Amino acid sequence: MIFTPEALAAPDPEAALARALPWVDLVQVRVKLPGNRIGPSPARPLVDWTRRVLALAAELPEGSRPLVTVDDRVDVAAALAAEGVAGVHLGQADCPPDVARGLLGPTALIGWSTGSLAEVDSAASMTVDYLGFGPVAPTVTKGLDRGLGPQLAREAAARSRWPLFAIGGIDAELARALAPGARVAVGAAILDAPDPAAAARELRAALG
Repeated sequence: MIFTPEALAAPDPEAALARALPWVDLVQVRVKLPGNRIGPSPARPLVDWTRRVLALAAELPEGSRPLVTVDDRVDVAAALAAEGVAGVHLGQADCPPDVARGLLGPTALIGWSTGSLAEVDSAASMTVDYLGFGPVAPTVTKGLDRGLGPQLAREAAARSRWPLFAIGGIDAELARALAPGARVAVGAAILDAPDPAAAARELRAALG
């Protein structure tokens, strides 16, 4: 799950996340710059929100707690590793994965964003653990009005050396189009739903 609190319509993003949390495997915390400017998540609010997510995860029974990672900031991932942060997700303009691996160590979870088959292919030699691929559909969070489509996402997953997560505008209908066996990263479709827990369960069921 992608947790971008400022981008959600939910009046209480933290409460929405708490309701959905038992049904997700990983939460990537992403904080937007003021004015929706493009760039890395600002460190201080990212630290604050990540600690809040870690606290919510700690309330769940051991063995059912999702992993928690941060977006963009290798420094924040390193600073919060002892508190339970599992790793970092990096974009094409962020810290190179091999540098992040050297800083975070061999057990950290490192993700890498891709938006084309060429980028998927080039990631084969990188020291990452998984890829994001998208946007598959238009997404308000990224301000994009066109998507790559489920067919290209399936092709990318088939040729990727690493586990690949479709991202961008994913909802239950699109999850069914990607199934079976697809992995997806979802934000607003769960957290802005009237019942986030039910929306999370529906998405899991849609993936088969």
